[in-house]
Amino acid sequence: MAQDAFEHIVNDFEFLDEWNDRYRYVIDLGKTLEPLPDDHRHSGTKVEGCASQVWIFPEICQKAGQTVFTFRGESDAMIVRGLIAILQALYNDVPFNEVGRIDAHAELGRLGLRDHLTAQRSNGLASMVARIRQLAAKQPAIGDTSTP
Repeated sequence: MAQDAFEHIVNDFEFLDEWNDRYRYVIDLGKTLEPLPDDHRHSGTKVEGCASQVWIFPEICQKAGQTVFTFRGESDAMIVRGLIAILQALYNDVPFNEVGRIDAHAELGRLGLRDHLTAQRSNGLASMVARIRQLAAKQPAIGDTSTP
C-alpha cells in the first residue's frame, strides 16, 4: 500500500549498508523540504510529544478526481526534518479515507528505524504519525481553507 516515493526510500535504504550512511541520507531528505511559512508555525500545527520543535500543516489537494491528504512540515532538528520527508513519502497524495489504513509501524519498520533511533526520536515519530492520522480523519470539505 506504500506510495512509490516511500518505496524509493526503502530501496535506497537497502542499498546503503551502514547506518551512518542511512542517517546522512535521512538528513539529506530533510534538506529537500521547502521551509514552512512562519504563519503555518503555530500552536495548532505544532506536534506535541516531540523533543524537537515540529509543525505539520495539512493541505487539501485534488488528484485524479479524488481529495487526497497532503502535508507540509518543518522541524528545528535536521534528522527530524528527514523523518518528516519520509512521512511525506508515505502519506502525501493518499486519499483521506485511506490514510488511517496505512500501517505506519510496519512500513517504517521496513526501514529499520525503530532499532536505530533514540527513544525520544521514536516517540516523536509516533507522535507525528498520530497527528497525521488525526488530521486526515478530519477531512475538510473542498474549498475549506481552514486548518483541520
